[in-house]
Amino acid sequence: MAEVIVEIVGLKDSECGPFPCDETRSCGLETCHPSNSLLEAIGAMREELFAEYGDRVVVKTTLIDEGMPEYVRLLIEERHPPIPIILVNGRLTPIGRISLDLIKEEIDSVLGTP
Repeated sequence: MAEVIVEIVGLKDSECGPFPCDETRSCGLETCHPSNSLLEAIGAMREELFAEYGDRVVVKTTLIDEGMPEYVRLLIEERHPPIPIILVNGRLTPIGRISLDLIKEEIDSVLGTP
């Protein structure tokens, strides 16, 4: 069973973040470049996280194009986070984009690893 669930909430056709997907990108991902696609970035991140953490980390995708879970609706109403929304074990993170290093920091904090 996974110790950490990373949930990415976004729109099917949205971008992975606010920065250009070019040679200067700071997301830490290679296989999705230069798509700038949220779904491709999530797939690339899932592969990287599995390679490092194995089954201890699960990446979940929640697309809100055609429906929104109540917990996401409440989160948006109360906190107004940028999309993509990054949740780690249900907790909103301040990341607001797909960034491998920043998400790994959140995971390591939960796992208690440096």
